[in-house]
Amino acid sequence: MTLPGGPDLYPVVEATWPPAATRRVGPWTVRDGAGGGQRVAATTAEAAFETDDVPSAEDAMAALGQPNLFMIRRGDETLDALLDSLGYRIKDPVVLYAIDTAELTGSPVPPVSAFHIWPPLAIMADLWAAGGIGPSRLAVMGRAGSPKTAILARQNDQPAGVAFAACDGTVAMIHAIEVTPQHRRQGVGANILRSAAHWAQDQGARYLTLAVTRANAAANALYASLGMQVVGHYHYRIK
Repeated sequence: MTLPGGPDLYPVVEATWPPAATRRVGPWTVRDGAGGGQRVAATTAEAAFETDDVPSAEDAMAALGQPNLFMIRRGDETLDALLDSLGYRIKDPVVLYAIDTAELTGSPVPPVSAFHIWPPLAIMADLWAAGGIGPSRLAVMGRAGSPKTAILARQNDQPAGVAFAACDGTVAMIHAIEVTPQHRRQGVGANILRSAAHWAQDQGARYLTLAVTRANAAANALYASLGMQVVGHYHYRIK
């Protein structure tokens, strides 16, 4: 079975983790992230551009109070080289993973280890906040279209982790996975992924996907151990 590739997932990222607003400025799509992080604040190239077009994007980002930040996707090699020449450095290379939901739903989730809840409970917001995922990112979740859910994981009768998932057609994407420090390396992350796959399958989604920074070695190891495949990459350039 052919998994969705990087170009297939770029619109899924945006649909399931949307910016507050977008605006076309010449060849650029400029995003208002409203404090929700890089994924919702990065500018992308949508048409042919010249070096002289870059300041218009920079001015639009500055008007939003955001840093000069571009997302570099597959096919953006010319932009990548141009920004490098203009003093932009690479920031946070990201890996995109995908898996057929059936490959994860074949293993049952242990009883009372994961629950699908929307809107999130206060304890879920607290777990996210402890991991640095605050109100602005919760607002991103609120903007995502349905179907969507939040996942609360439990371990040893304690809240142990949380995540957000949403569907875009036949593709589900999971975001904001957070496991409490005292419950790491106990299978909580795997339970969250399997639970998300069961939920996604129930919504008619054929694939479960996610994006993670290359530097997050523990998370990358977990996803690989579950059989998820690397299907794409992107990175940012920041001035």
